[in-house]
Order: sequence, then structure tokens, then C-alpha cells
Amino acid sequence: MADTKAPPLTPVPVPGPRSAKAVLLRRARELALVPALVLLMVLGAFVNDSFLTERNIISILGASAALAMVVLAESLVLITGRFDLSLESVVGIAPAVGALLVLPAAQSGWGTELPTALALLAILVAGAAIGAFNGILVVKFRLNAFIVTLAMLIVLRGLLVGATKGKTLFGMPDAFFTLATTTFLRVPLSVWLAAVAFAVAGLVLRHHRVGRALYAIGGNADAARAAGIRVERVMLGVFVVAGCLASVGGIMQTGYVGAISANQGNNMIFTVFAAAVIGGISLDGGKGTMFGALTGVLLLGVVQNLLTLAQVPSFWIQAIYGGIILVALMIARVTTGRAQD
Repeated sequence: MADTKAPPLTPVPVPGPRSAKAVLLRRARELALVPALVLLMVLGAFVNDSFLTERNIISILGASAALAMVVLAESLVLITGRFDLSLESVVGIAPAVGALLVLPAAQSGWGTELPTALALLAILVAGAAIGAFNGILVVKFRLNAFIVTLAMLIVLRGLLVGATKGKTLFGMPDAFFTLATTTFLRVPLSVWLAAVAFAVAGLVLRHHRVGRALYAIGGNADAARAAGIRVERVMLGVFVVAGCLASVGGIMQTGYVGAISANQGNNMIFTVFAAAVIGGISLDGGKGTMFGALTGVLLLGVVQNLLTLAQVPSFWIQAIYGGIILVALMIARVTTGRAQD
């Protein structure tokens, strides 16, 4: 009988002084956002008396929940050394599919009037299908991930406008808004769900073989393949999971806004990348933690709230986000000592 055992994994080298120093630098970069958050909180207390109130803190968390889910999705893809720009369009198209399936024709729906549970399931299926399609093009056909997902972003944006006829969808069942409107300990369920998702992802990345496989693929896909890791299968799975997470983020956004517009999620990907990059997720792949990504989300949420309370125009907020990305890239260059392609 033929031997069907998988080839043994290659031994992991023991970190030397240089690698230990690199680890400490990466840890310092992730934890550096914690004092930055504290500093912003103190600054916010001086800018506006209502900044540190319970109501405003919960508002920041609720407004950041949808972004957090998409940042989590993008971070997983980035760790494998790939990109997925289409996630912002999934935030719009996935919940729109569910809404169109459940709404009657008189309310701009498709007239199918499916049960709410099936419509919500269709949202997840739509996100997973888009992720699978991206994964097949990138993994199986070996197309450039940046170009493929950029094209999908444009295609899905056009499909969303066409499917909704440019209108804003209202009148969905209450289940579409439950994550944002229902609270536990005064905090929306969307916040709790995002926290659990980050915790689970963090545990998987740190302790599970799938998480170690993601880092290995992002570090060197050929070496990971030689070590017995099924690179193509893992990467395809990451794209599918990312699509599902983005669709959940779309449901959260729908509940927070109370409707689905034809431009839902538009330009969200810039903020997603800003949060991931300043949180220590490497654009080169193989580096980053969920704790760092989460602190990046919280930092941007606090910055936006602080600037809004200070009545800073929205276009300045976008400019500040761009500046934050540039600073984060320069910090990454210094801490890693590596040129960025």
C-alpha cells in the first residue's frame, strides 16, 4: 500500500538575538497605540466636556463595530500576503441582497418576500460567494490580488446601484437592525460580537495550526508549501471568511444607519487599511496581531469622534487618516529595518 502520510513539518528555528529584538520592536509598535489612545482620551476631555461620558464612549464603540469587522477581515487577508479591496463593496451589496429578497416589490424589493431568517442567511452566503470568487481568481488562476479585488470593488459597486436603482432601502424587518439596536449591559450587540470575533481570531492565530499556517504563508508561501501546508486551500478559505466577516459588518452598518443606501461602504477601504496598518498589520504579509488591529480601529474611532466634537470639517478627517497611514508606514520601516515593496 502506498504511503499517504503528509511530509513532516520542517523544524522551526530557535530565535536568535536579532529575531528576538525584531519581536520586541513589533510588540512595542503594537502597544505604542495604547498610550496614544490614553493621550487622545485626555485630550478629548479638554476639547469637549461630553467626550468621556458613558453615552459618548458607547457611541464611539457602536460606530466602530462595522469597521472593526471589516478590518478583521482585511487583516486576515493581509497576513497571508494578499489584498482584498472589494470588502468595502461587500459591506453594501451583501445586506442589500438580503433586503431585496425580503422586501415586497412596492418597497423596491424583488418581490420574493423571503422569510427574514433566509434573507439574513442570504447575506452571509453572498459575502462568502464573493470571497470564494475572489479566492479562485487569485489562488487558482494566480491573478494579481490587488487588480482582481479592485475590479470586483467596481463591479459590486455598480451592481449595488443597479439593484437598488440608486434608492435607499427602508422598511426591512427588525432583525436587520438587531445587532445595532439591541444592547447588553448598555452596549450594542454589534460591539460584543466584534469583540468576540477579534478574540477568537486572536486565539486561532496564536494557538491553532491554521493561524500558524497563515503567518507561514505570508512569510514565505513556497517554504510553507514545502512544510506540508496546503497553501491554496488555506488562502481560499481566508478569502471566504473575509467575505463573511465583511457581510456581517454590512449588517452592523445597516443597523447603525437604519437603512441601506446605494453607496453604503463607499470609500470605507481607506479607513480599513489605515486601521490595519497603524495596528501593525504588515502589507508584506506574515506579521501583525489582532490586538494591534483592534487598537488601530479604536484609535481611528476616537480620532473621528474627537474631530467631530471639535467641529473639524469631514474632508480634514480624511486628510488626517492619510497622514496617519504615512506615519505608520515610516514607523514600520524603522522598526523592521526592511524596505517595503
